[in-house]
Amino acid sequence: MLKFTPLLLALIYGLVAWRFSTWRLKRELDEKSSELADPRLHALTRQMAQALDLPRIRVNLYEIPAINGLAAPDGRIFLTRGFYNAYRQGQVTAEELASVIAHELGHVALGHSRRRMIDFSGQNALRMGLTMVIGRFIPFVGPMLVNAAMSLLTAKLSRKDEYEADAYAAALLSKAGIGVGPQISLFTKLEALSGARGAQSTAWLHSHPATAERIAAIRALDKGWNARD
Repeated sequence: MLKFTPLLLALIYGLVAWRFSTWRLKRELDEKSSELADPRLHALTRQMAQALDLPRIRVNLYEIPAINGLAAPDGRIFLTRGFYNAYRQGQVTAEELASVIAHELGHVALGHSRRRMIDFSGQNALRMGLTMVIGRFIPFVGPMLVNAAMSLLTAKLSRKDEYEADAYAAALLSKAGIGVGPQISLFTKLEALSGARGAQSTAWLHSHPATAERIAAIRALDKGWNARD
């Protein structure tokens, strides 16, 4: 029984960390957000809601300066103030913001948002457990190897989710009559908008797929759909 004590403690820690992270995120979103009321965006979300046979799609404005979209574990969709300001300043179009909303809807519909929180706690527990065990046999270097391996696993799972959400968004935008053009054009702007112009590292270490690969995947989907029409 004593052999498994570190792993049990790690699992308990992971569960507690997950519950605390979920509670903290919900509280922050509640305190720093309100429903987004924009006529042009409302018209576009109404088109997407009709395509999904939903009465409406509520989008919330998250009051932080970063440029991002967010799907909360409870299913709510958020655009950040930074993203909305970029739209108001003419840096992105309403249709491009609609593609962000469609992407985040994909995360919700495919269960990514809730699963990411569970994965986060499970990976933390596994990281801690492996570090305790391997660290006994390979001091110093062992924990570093565990952290590197878990980071690679996390990045791989995240990239898979992003591809799936991209495909969902492309299908929804096409069905809603908006098309994939705004989705593709936004990808070409995101790096500059977010200021992510630092040194390029190996693509498979990133939590998101390379922009060119995402665009190619969307174009391939669109081409396939058009070929069947």
